[in-house]
Amino acid sequence: MADPVPERMELEFDTVAGWTGHAVAELGDDHAEPAACRGSASPAGLDWLAARCGLRPGDLLADVGGGTGGPAAYARRTTGAAPVVIDPMPAACRAAATMFGLPAVVGGGDALPLATASVRACWNLGVLCTVRDKAAVLAEAHRVLRPGGSLGLLVFVADRPRPPGAPDGNLFPARTAVHELLAAAGFARTAEVALTELPPAPAAWRQRIDRVESVLDRDHGDDPRFAAAQEQSRRIGALIADGVVEGRLLHATAR
Repeated sequence: MADPVPERMELEFDTVAGWTGHAVAELGDDHAEPAACRGSASPAGLDWLAARCGLRPGDLLADVGGGTGGPAAYARRTTGAAPVVIDPMPAACRAAATMFGLPAVVGGGDALPLATASVRACWNLGVLCTVRDKAAVLAEAHRVLRPGGSLGLLVFVADRPRPPGAPDGNLFPARTAVHELLAAAGFARTAEVALTELPPAPAAWRQRIDRVESVLDRDHGDDPRFAAAQEQSRRIGALIADGVVEGRLLHATAR
């Protein structure tokens, strides 16, 4: 059974996801990818993952926990891959379909609605730190991947699962624990890099995110649901800035 989603996490990943789609509709399609990638990855990180996964035109890519579809849309545009978004939040799936025309299915990472050995690559970006049964999520990724298929991860790691100030619902794995979980699930880890080792997002990308956030604040700044979601983002941002939590990209292949 999938983990229950804490209320604040649901606001962040479902309610605000729907609002984001409306903000993009006002600002223009060139704001869609930056807006939908907030909190998941930058262009440099996505390029790193796509290159390690060897994504080619037509490759089926399952973006598990893919939210509003930003990383999947970026991969489709830059590599020609054929992504499908799988996310437990209905509003996020609707936004992925509306903003990008992506196939999007409501589902959890521990019970993917995909056939065994059916996909060439699987992405799991910022998901492991939001679930208790991390082994089940990695086992499902291994099940749906073809032998030799690629798994791309963005994992936020920490020395303690719940450091002081952690956002509601987050359980951060240790870096060594991620390595052990991958091996136990049948993956061979091939590459790893810290987000801080990659170039920052281009200025134009960051400016579009700022415009989207300005519209969200204008339209929902007085809504306590928006304030709660913003507090979630503020907390993890503070932990990353203080060095308590670190974002890492990993690539592994299914044995």
